[in-house]
Amino acid sequence: MELKSVKMQIPEGANIIIGQTHFIKTVEDLYEIMVGISAQVKFGIAFCEASGACLIRVAGNDSTLQKIAIENAKALAAGHSFVILLKEAYPINFLNGIKQCPEVCHIYCATANPVEAIVAETEQGRGILGVIDGFSPKGVEGEKDIKERQALLRQIGYKL
Repeated sequence: MELKSVKMQIPEGANIIIGQTHFIKTVEDLYEIMVGISAQVKFGIAFCEASGACLIRVAGNDSTLQKIAIENAKALAAGHSFVILLKEAYPINFLNGIKQCPEVCHIYCATANPVEAIVAETEQGRGILGVIDGFSPKGVEGEKDIKERQALLRQIGYKL
């Protein structure tokens, strides 16, 4: 078995969601979840099929995000994994819907941070073991940091 670190491409102003699923209709169901939750979200989905034709299935409403999702899926090359890139919305608004999708088994991350997926490769294929999301902590927040965090949440509409 070989372990690899695979860097994900995340365009400026975009977020990425990486997950594990189990069925070919996932790409269509995830598309319906995305547009059902937000009319303004721009997104691209790439789903790596793990049996049959073993194709990367694609959906979305933004061709650039679709192309980059495909590149990320090719780089992962992990069966039954999916990558969603989105703009003009936050992942937090979609996670419950995605988790409730009957085919979705696991979500590895939902972030705008730099992401590296840790992938194991065997003779059979590849699988995602986990992700490195962003950077290591540099300390513990103080009073000023708490006020800045609270102000940011209010500024972007998540708190009154």
